Amino acid sequence: MTTRSPAADTFFMLTFALTFYCVGAAFVEAFVNYRTWPLIGPAEFQAYHQALSPRIVGTLVIPLAVQTVMSIVLLWFRPRSIPKRTIVIAVACSLIIWASTILIQIPIQRQLYSSGYSLELINKLILTDWLRKVFLIADALLFVWMMGRLIRTATFRESDIPVYEAEK
Repeated sequence: MTTRSPAADTFFMLTFALTFYCVGAAFVEAFVNYRTWPLIGPAEFQAYHQALSPRIVGTLVIPLAVQTVMSIVLLWFRPRSIPKRTIVIAVACSLIIWASTILIQIPIQRQLYSSGYSLELINKLILTDWLRKVFLIADALLFVWMMGRLIRTATFRESDIPVYEAEK
């Protein structure tokens, strides 16, 4: 359902904000955290990694899961000015990010958690994380485009907003 309602607009704006929170959190993880792991001594690394892992769940994993669910909800509850196909692409980006996380990143993280310091695994984690970053950026750019549409149509009457034939 596409609606011109304050609730749909607000829900979209909350999803937009959470999308950018997740991009920021993921970039801190990738560009600050991962990149400094080689500086931690092998004797301290495992304790550090084990202490850090639960914190990442609360600051990145849970918000990213909520953002994914909110993006899926937008398929049915979105502002009228936002085409459904754009939300489908955003959801696909999220699913690719989760697939990479589950199939690539988590197995590497588990190895680091149990075995401790491995420069080879850290470098592999950094390299393979680019797949997630590309789709995080793509998702963010889609949300910028959608927010632009929402802002441009905010002052128009309901009848002035185009509805795509495929979405009727």
